[in-house]
Amino acid sequence: MNIAVLGTGMVGQAIAGRLDELGHSVVIGTRDPGATLARTEPDQMGNAPFSAWHAAHAGVEVATFADAAARADLVVNASSGAATLDVLEMAGADNLAGKVVVDIANPLDFSAGFPPTLSVKDTDSLGEQVQRAFPEARVVKSLNTLTASLMVDPKALGESSTVFVSGEDAAAKATVVELLESFGHDDVIDLGGIETARGTEMLLPVWLRLMGTLGTGHFNFKIVR
Repeated sequence: MNIAVLGTGMVGQAIAGRLDELGHSVVIGTRDPGATLARTEPDQMGNAPFSAWHAAHAGVEVATFADAAARADLVVNASSGAATLDVLEMAGADNLAGKVVVDIANPLDFSAGFPPTLSVKDTDSLGEQVQRAFPEARVVKSLNTLTASLMVDPKALGESSTVFVSGEDAAAKATVVELLESFGHDDVIDLGGIETARGTEMLLPVWLRLMGTLGTGHFNFKIVR
């Protein structure tokens, strides 16, 4: 497929790199491609600049959000939750209409420090906000309950674990499940409509505290049934 990955952080890099390895045509979207490629300093987490990643993934094109989305059959929102609606607005409603939009973002609010709270919860979710803002997009919430490296290589844990999908469009969810299986996921639970994204987004407070206790993000949930 022609796939646009919106966001150049660790999640975007992990997803784009794996999709490229699997033979998809991948474009990674950013606000300003020139400025993104020109950065030489580590990011706020101390990770190497995007240019270093791109040098090792020359097959992944870098474009504006709009250009990336316009050419895509499927769009992955790998931006931060706080920026998601703005990023998708820059991508363009017309460029998202009719397309599967995989929303990986979480509505994390760092305004009071760490660990963050959720900016939306209980009666709404970021996934629902995306679907309302872009009603012609086929939004599927997934992969927001585990760290970036395990999103694309779940077998690194050495045993099966669980991921989820939420969305209104059955065919869109089937497409996403195929992608997840190509990454190595073998336990995918379809939770139902996009409102079920409230549940997976509200797993993040548990996930963050587990990360603090375990000292690593290299873990995942397993639903035993």
